[in-house]
Amino acid sequence: MHGDTILLLTFVFALVAAFAGGLVARALHLPPIVGYLLGGFAVGPFTPGFIGDSHAMSQLSEVGVMFMMFGVGMHFSIRDLLSVKGIAIPGAVLQIALGTLAGWGLAQVLGWSSEAGIMLGLSVSIASTVVLIRNLTDAGRYQSAGGRVATGWLIVEDLATIVILVILPVVFGPGEVAGPALAFEVVEALVLTAAFVALMLVVGSRVLPWLLTKIARFCPRELFQLAVVVVALGVAMVASLVFNVSVALGAFLAGVVVSGSALSHRIAAEAVPFQDLFSIIFFASVGMMVDPAVLVAHLGELLAIVALIMVGKWLINMVLGIVLSAGLATTLTVAAGLSQIGEFSFIIGQLGVSLGVLTSEQYSLILGGAVISIALNSFVFKSVDPLERVLGAHPLFHKLYDRHVRTIETPGTKMLANHVVVVGYGHAGRCVADVLARLDIPCLVVERAFEAAEEAEAAGLRVLQGDAANSTILEHARLDAARLLVVAIDQEASAELVAREARELAPGLTVVARADSDGAVEALVEAGAADVVRPELEGGIELMRHALLRLGYRPQQIQGYANDLRESGYEALGDGAQLARVRAVERLMTAMHDLELDWVEVEEGSALAGTTLAESDLRARTGAQVVALRRGEAVTLAVAPDEVLRAGDVLGLMASPEGLSAAERELAG
Repeated sequence: MHGDTILLLTFVFALVAAFAGGLVARALHLPPIVGYLLGGFAVGPFTPGFIGDSHAMSQLSEVGVMFMMFGVGMHFSIRDLLSVKGIAIPGAVLQIALGTLAGWGLAQVLGWSSEAGIMLGLSVSIASTVVLIRNLTDAGRYQSAGGRVATGWLIVEDLATIVILVILPVVFGPGEVAGPALAFEVVEALVLTAAFVALMLVVGSRVLPWLLTKIARFCPRELFQLAVVVVALGVAMVASLVFNVSVALGAFLAGVVVSGSALSHRIAAEAVPFQDLFSIIFFASVGMMVDPAVLVAHLGELLAIVALIMVGKWLINMVLGIVLSAGLATTLTVAAGLSQIGEFSFIIGQLGVSLGVLTSEQYSLILGGAVISIALNSFVFKSVDPLERVLGAHPLFHKLYDRHVRTIETPGTKMLANHVVVVGYGHAGRCVADVLARLDIPCLVVERAFEAAEEAEAAGLRVLQGDAANSTILEHARLDAARLLVVAIDQEASAELVAREARELAPGLTVVARADSDGAVEALVEAGAADVVRPELEGGIELMRHALLRLGYRPQQIQGYANDLRESGYEALGDGAQLARVRAVERLMTAMHDLELDWVEVEEGSALAGTTLAESDLRARTGAQVVALRRGEAVTLAVAPDEVLRAGDVLGLMASPEGLSAAERELAG
């Protein structure tokens, strides 16, 4: 094989292998990262067949690190972090400290050096944000209290990782440095880092958004794409070459400063393809370094590292939940979400190898532990509900975990009957609950977000605060005595779980739910929902209706198009009751195919202006029946024969198309 093509071949074969691995991982319901790692392993030096250039791929993986950190910076939110700062900040700091200490202790047992033990501890103490968000979303917990705390926790860990990447090269760099000299180098590194951060926040936050705005306004799209890439990579390289700080920090700060731009959403969209592509290359390059022979030869050490990641970190976080009084449900979610390691652990491990602190065998064991923990993490989430039910049943655990947690007093529901249960107090749920309140229909709101639950309570509604999809909260909603259950949450997986749980608790209860895709419609119907609404589809139908009205189409024609759209949009319902009702409306409208309803204005100069309805003899002359009159903001449905028609009045007419055309001519000026 020619040396001048090895990089190209490695790049192409790594992408092909990563793609195949991603497909296999998806088929096995594993995170795609596992597939990318296995794809890299397949083209690495430890498997038969094609052997890629791992050194060249490692350099390309640095681009993946830059883009990943740029994306983290783009999505970094001080507001989100501050909302959970009381738990996330001390929790993350304590967990990194305790995790590092536990990793160091395990390394001593395994016979590793103290320096390698610190690297192991730091690697296992940092979880993967990508894996966390994916599993939170799949479990329907991303917007839950525990999900928000876990996400904020990971933001703090990401920031701590950046500081760690700055300090480690100074502490474990080449040469013997001790005492004052070491302290001086650490201070020097922190000063340079602080200078770079200040420069980016003060100058970069003004210059970069301004520059990107000018480019977006006066340059073609491909130049704007290139500008985004230049900002992400260029700032990272300046950070490394000029300020001697990591490219990860430079890319992160580049993302932070441009996230405040008015073009932030477009910048993020343009960066996503590059971020996805090179992050896949990063994971593939990591997979190329995994030596299965090392994993088999050190199987006991590998299992010990996996146990530290998945069991040790879980126990650490459960203890921290008691210390911080985070709440049982939140603590279980955080403990499950952080019992894995990922991309930043790889970066720290790679740094340890480059500094000569970790051997390649030790790094392979860390990689093996990461792959196993990522693959099993989604199954850890399945233990959250059973553990919450078991532990929550004991007053001791409630006292330990929830002693300082704000709660909403659970309303008395024993006497509640003939009520409607609304799950979710977002925009859709709020609309339903408000109308039910005006109609004096008893309503019980089930909401997991504390702030939204407080809003519902302030509105005078009965509220159960908790996650209906992941706890026994529905058992307190008296579903057996309810008239209706409305599932208004926008998380499809959670909505399906709620519908299934409701069907078990109250088999005869009617369930109405929302869905955002064809697959969700089908899943909700299988789960027991009688009616399913797709908000985006209904919104599109209304947009179509108004557009066609403005274009002069008749309401009857528009109704036909609306029925066609609804039938295609709800085809997943098959011959269910909801589709039958849609078709019944169609048949009703078809029976009236000779008649149409329309609003026609009495124009200035019309011969009928100034005459009474009876004098106009409009029905006899045109065949159009006046069924309503709109004058200003007032609408009259029963129009008296002696009503005088005025210019500017709008008449609601029902007639055949020919009759409406004749009436329009009579009422025209």
